[in-house]
Amino acid sequence: MSDTAPDPSLPRAAALIVAAGRGTRMGGELPKQYQVLGGEAVLTRTIRAFSEHPAIGAVVIVRHADDSDLCRAALPRTGTPLIEVIGGASRGASVKAGLAAVPEGVAHVLIHDGARPLVSAATISDVLAALRASPGAAPGLEVTDALWRGDAHVTGFAARDGLFRAQTPQGFDLAAIRAAHEAHDGPAADDVEVARAHGLDVAIIRGDEDNLKLTRAADFTRAESILKARTMIDIRTGNGFDVHRFGPGTHVMLAGIRVPHARGLQGHSDADVGLHTVTDAIYGALAKGDIGQHFPPSDPQWKGAASHIFLTHAVDLAAGDGFTITHADLTLICETPKIGPHAPAMRKELARLLRVDTSRVSVKATTSERLGFTGRGEGIAALATVTLVKS
Repeated sequence: MSDTAPDPSLPRAAALIVAAGRGTRMGGELPKQYQVLGGEAVLTRTIRAFSEHPAIGAVVIVRHADDSDLCRAALPRTGTPLIEVIGGASRGASVKAGLAAVPEGVAHVLIHDGARPLVSAATISDVLAALRASPGAAPGLEVTDALWRGDAHVTGFAARDGLFRAQTPQGFDLAAIRAAHEAHDGPAADDVEVARAHGLDVAIIRGDEDNLKLTRAADFTRAESILKARTMIDIRTGNGFDVHRFGPGTHVMLAGIRVPHARGLQGHSDADVGLHTVTDAIYGALAKGDIGQHFPPSDPQWKGAASHIFLTHAVDLAAGDGFTITHADLTLICETPKIGPHAPAMRKELARLLRVDTSRVSVKATTSERLGFTGRGEGIAALATVTLVKS
């Protein structure tokens, strides 16, 4: 299986997902394709695997006549066209119905089991790539175990050389597989058997052990483990930096605290350089710009505004995207005023605004050894780092 990302230069194709079966061996009140896996219906995951692939231009879902509501509920939100078709009395009849619904102008079709929700984008890409040189291609896993014949007891043996465990998606030239199904009479284990009976060459690409077909309850347990292993914890780190110059005034606002001082900080809002910096760090972690984009200084409504408004907006955005703020570290750079006496109050206020425990907030200060504009007492600079974790 390829480790590369999906190649957007691959020819556009359609996916045909066969999901009209009843799945009686699985048990449960619902057919297996509608049972929940990792918080979503199996079919939802299967459809999304194809609808999010850049080379798939349409997805045809073949469902049972009784499953209209279940199927509609399982359809993911996607910009890729989703086409529902009612299946037939057999798998072959269902595939024929699905093939008839594939939009014209599509050169290739990938036929996939609705109960294989863990198919990877790399496997889809590999099948499509193989179709450049062959009218058919499908993933398979070499048989490595010894093979026995028997019932309750071993009665014989079989050679495993040249044997593969078939998987899907099985890809074909659309016109060729339509003709193969029209000509086929009788049952078939899969679409490769139909294609071979029609004389089509089918290339074997390397399959994926994770691309299992959910058949029995134990398969769900294994699939849940695979999903858990695949899940990457989404941890974001954002940095912020801001500067404000001194001007007339009797105090400065720093991290939400009014600090008496002989001069004030200049800015369009209340010029709280600490809150501005933490706010920009959150926007940065979310990849959503900076304060200026959300609260333009050209807009008079923000003149003199309290900076906690900006920080609250950033915190709300993070929560709306499913992130929890787990840590914030703010450093104020100045010669005056002295930050140390006010740091505990700043930590407490910043924690309140961030909706976290005070133990997760750091406020500290440093000087620039009388170098630069901060060393000359012309203003205050601030640095902040914030960590977000997907909830």
